[in-house]
Amino acid sequence: MTTSTGTAPSPRALARQRRRASVARFWRQYRSERAGLYGLTALSLCALLALFAPVFVGSDVSSVTEAPGRPMQSPSAEFPLGTDQFGRDLLGLVIWGSRVSLLVGLLAAVLSVAIGTLIGVTAGHFKGWYATVMMRITDWFLVMPTLVLAIALATVMSRSLTTTVVAIGVTTWPTTARLVRAQTLAVETRPYIERAQALGGGHWHIMSRHVLPNVMPLVLAQTTLIISSAILAEATLAFLGLGDPTVVSWGGLLQDAREAGAVSAGDWWYLVPPGIAIAVVALAFTLCGRAVESVLNPRLGVSR
Repeated sequence: MTTSTGTAPSPRALARQRRRASVARFWRQYRSERAGLYGLTALSLCALLALFAPVFVGSDVSSVTEAPGRPMQSPSAEFPLGTDQFGRDLLGLVIWGSRVSLLVGLLAAVLSVAIGTLIGVTAGHFKGWYATVMMRITDWFLVMPTLVLAIALATVMSRSLTTTVVAIGVTTWPTTARLVRAQTLAVETRPYIERAQALGGGHWHIMSRHVLPNVMPLVLAQTTLIISSAILAEATLAFLGLGDPTVVSWGGLLQDAREAGAVSAGDWWYLVPPGIAIAVVALAFTLCGRAVESVLNPRLGVSR
């Protein structure tokens, strides 16, 4: 293959061409997954709302002293989703709460996948006593209720967004570790791994240059699936009063509604909007994750 000038392209140019071709091929296959497109559209809208929330609703939407309405107003033309117990616009609060819920979900999922990938790759590569110890620790986390561990961590640590991210991230990694270790064991049986070892490739070289690129499709699919679980976990912790009380999140709105007696009073507009927002985003990430998995996993992907 040569360029228009008759010279062969550089290795970097070839690598960029392969990456562009790979991305284009991935997008063509992803577009054939209709459910994945629906999920991606919903996530794009949620991301735009979260990103431009200061423009749409203003940064003072969570202010209690400057609430524009009366407490617990039902939906109207002025307040499409009604008001909360302080008279704040619930539509603005739901839009503003998307920033915290999505941010915590993404960060917690990245932390969880990072821990799981590190343990899975190293346990699959080194084997022996190290793999045995790591897998027994993973098994212990698997049999323990994730939510109970997250609640325990959130209780003993200070109430902040960082605590929520850490509590979710360090308790949801075992599934990723198991999957990545299994994929690592399969990759390391391939001939090019033996060839790399025979040529003097060290542990770091083999794991970073040969194993990790082959498990990244699995890691990417697992990340999109874990984000939905992380968002639900954040909402649960906030609903239990273990989140940061100084920020607005969807789970925090449900907690406020419970404390205000919205359930017994029948004030459905205080409960339904944040609950639907949580369900929609969690479902959208799940649809995207399944679509990505079917495209990247050779056993599940179907070319149409």
